[in-house]
Amino acid sequence: MTDLNSDFSLELTPDTLPMAFAQLQLAAPLARAVAEMGYESMTPIQAQAIPVVLQGRDVMGAAQTGTGKTAAFALPLLQRMLKHENASMSPARHPVRALVLLPTRELADQVAQAIKDYAKYTQLRSAVVFGGIDMKPQTLELKKGVEVLVATPGRLLDHIEAKNAVLNQVEYVVLDEADRMLDIGFLPDLQRILSYLPKQRTTLLFSATFSSEIKRLASSYLQDPVTIEVARSNAAASTVEQHFYSVEGDDKRHALHQILKSRQLKQAFVFVNSKLGCARLARSLEHEGLKTTALHGDKSQDERLKALESFKNGEVDLLVCTDVAARGLDIKDVPAVFNFDIPFNAEDYIHRIGRTGRAGALGLAVSFVARSDARLVADLEKLLKSKIELEAVEFDEDVPDIRKQGRINDGHRMYAQEVPDDTRRGHRSGSLRDVAREGQFARPERPSPRDYGRPAAAPRDPFFERPYEPAAAAEAAPSWEAAPGHHGARSISANIKSKRKVAALFQSA
Repeated sequence: MTDLNSDFSLELTPDTLPMAFAQLQLAAPLARAVAEMGYESMTPIQAQAIPVVLQGRDVMGAAQTGTGKTAAFALPLLQRMLKHENASMSPARHPVRALVLLPTRELADQVAQAIKDYAKYTQLRSAVVFGGIDMKPQTLELKKGVEVLVATPGRLLDHIEAKNAVLNQVEYVVLDEADRMLDIGFLPDLQRILSYLPKQRTTLLFSATFSSEIKRLASSYLQDPVTIEVARSNAAASTVEQHFYSVEGDDKRHALHQILKSRQLKQAFVFVNSKLGCARLARSLEHEGLKTTALHGDKSQDERLKALESFKNGEVDLLVCTDVAARGLDIKDVPAVFNFDIPFNAEDYIHRIGRTGRAGALGLAVSFVARSDARLVADLEKLLKSKIELEAVEFDEDVPDIRKQGRINDGHRMYAQEVPDDTRRGHRSGSLRDVAREGQFARPERPSPRDYGRPAAAPRDPFFERPYEPAAAAEAAPSWEAAPGHHGARSISANIKSKRKVAALFQSA
């Protein structure tokens, strides 16, 4: 076994960066696993991060999604922990020494599987804990002892409070997709978890984007970190071909069918902004003949894992999902990503299109831009530092026209308007602001605010359309109910009946 923990030293210059895993002189069990997985040349983030982590330095790494960040931190950590491996069955001999925190359940499961693959020829144990499933099997696994624990913050805190996870011997902490954890509000949980860890530790922070919040987090918990950026921050992968099409309403489904057919795409991610929209779109595409499954936060963990597995196995063509699937999921050979909705957060666009074009493969990213997306597109242009040109979709005649009228979703009210054929079928190329300036996207007349949320009128009953007919004599009040001697003019309306008189048992004096 080659010990790289103490005497490993490598100058990080472009000329001396190791580009092959063989140059790292990994321990024999790790080298065997890496070779079986087909790893030969390192990606830029791996080439720069692995030597630094092997030296025991803190790292703040930024790289485009899909560039191999998992191997960049997992392999050197396993290499450094080999000195602790043992065959003892005692849990005390297998304390948690490395903690990997991730924002989503799917990503945690994926990273845990990768670490198991890397360490399968060693005696190092690993486990994963995340929410949505029963804690009991996770508890049993933790009680046996594990060296590497992969977790989502919420479920890890549950195990800490239940005293199932003891973290006082942790030597390495990895915060993967740290920006996403901050976006979804995990900062308080992260702070609580880090308070349980020893002060002397190696901390690695990896993210596809660097923001001011990430830099503040790094300054608080990292000690003299080495900053590694292998590409321009917030940049899309160069292997992904990007297109932006001007499409409105239900024409998006029509355009999706058209592009799938013209590009001969077998599989694709389709991203939407809401869980309800995800479920509705998946159901609509299924009815239109496409093998589709949905993945969003309202599904149980079992349903989410089954949806991912069916997509990985090629049993379904389209995975319609929210941004829960935008981070880190590594599904090989997915040729395309569709942004059915432009993301509210511009940085999520980078993560979404990172599901394709992974590990140097070519990919396609298609985004559908509606009139209401002008501000979101402007945010994207600012992030990408380039002007977005809108393209027209040329529909084939044999593709069924799903939509004949434009429908505008305005609050709670859906109303229809006729859309000119040239608008429905696409526009000439140009930025969204240019098209709006030329009047092609004239805003339709909106209903009055008082109409918002008003329910549709109930169907009219024919009974109320008939002319008035006086009541028949048989329907008149019985004579015994009429007050005696009261047949003259009345002081109250004739439509108001007096109280019914009943027989009295006792008669007042």
